[in-house]
Amino acid sequence: MKNYSSILGFALTCLLFLFSNSTYAQESKKMNIAEFEKRKVEYITNEAELTKEEASKFFPVYNELTKKKFDLHKAHRDKVEKMKTSKENMSNEEYRKLLDNDVDVKLKEAELDKEYSTRLEKVISPEKLYKAQQAERKFMQDELKKFRRNE
Repeated sequence: MKNYSSILGFALTCLLFLFSNSTYAQESKKMNIAEFEKRKVEYITNEAELTKEEASKFFPVYNELTKKKFDLHKAHRDKVEKMKTSKENMSNEEYRKLLDNDVDVKLKEAELDKEYSTRLEKVISPEKLYKAQQAERKFMQDELKKFRRNE
């Protein structure tokens, strides 16, 4: 389950980055992040069978986790871009630093997943938390498929 959380977090970060910096090809409209988030909340709420009360307690904590993961990956992407643009030919040592940073990001993300899993289980049952995580993963996969079809 923790491995899925890491993959899911990374996929979410990538999707948010892609959607926030791209346009839909056919209509050249920018993606409406608020609408995307609304659809995601509705989907997770329905699939995990969250009550209104559970959802009102779950999503603030869940959104906090999502933001921390996004910030973690953004800092890593910024570091990678800075190194790539500052030097044409990077040394093996510089590539080693990037690889080490990538592993550090994954470890920090796993720590966040563990910390927030404990917090979220205080808000909803482990069963509903599992269903919510699976729903998020499925939602993100479906959104990525839609995005790719529109490119």
